[in-house]
Amino acid sequence: MNILEVNNVSKNYGSLYALADINMTVGDGKWLSIMGPSGSGKSTLMNIIGCMDKPTSGSVILDGQDITQLSLTDLTVIRRDKIGLIFQQFHLVPYLTALENVMLAQYYHSMVDEKEALNALERVGLHARAKHLPRQLSGGEQQRVCIARALINYPKLILADEPTGNLDEANESLVMNLLHQLHQEGSSIIVVTHSPEVAKHAETTVVLEHGKIAQIIDNLK
Repeated sequence: MNILEVNNVSKNYGSLYALADINMTVGDGKWLSIMGPSGSGKSTLMNIIGCMDKPTSGSVILDGQDITQLSLTDLTVIRRDKIGLIFQQFHLVPYLTALENVMLAQYYHSMVDEKEALNALERVGLHARAKHLPRQLSGGEQQRVCIARALINYPKLILADEPTGNLDEANESLVMNLLHQLHQEGSSIIVVTHSPEVAKHAETTVVLEHGKIAQIIDNLK
């Protein structure tokens, strides 16, 4: 069974094509990387998969539902309920503690549960930093808060946009190890990255160039 099916997806802005006839699938519990240079269409594709934008044509089936047929309001609900987003820029609320940032995701989903949020932080090794503000955390710690926040509502798909882009080598290793752990537990993961070293952790890598799929690499071979 596929958690995601992207069928003949194109996105254009007037005569400019950001994506052209993209086809790809992600099996349930699989890990896919999307690579490509700046301007290749990675961010556009991520925004469409992440329910933050809609394609000009084609369909995107997420967990059995064609999300291209939904309103922007319904897309917000799908993103909240089914996708765990991890951003390069963290997007933590600066005046909330690590714990409160995780609980905020619970608030928008259903009900806050401090014990569950603390358990999520403990899972990423940050239980002792729960009461710290983002400015009191290192970049690697902030990214791990993002991972805890992404996981708190048990998403169907984890979508990570350059999750190691702002991290040093040691913190990159910590974050990738966490993603491996989640993958081993059955999570479906898509990582958008410019780094071949990060991409090769996935089972499959899709390489974009000029809005088209240039190559599909089986990393298990």
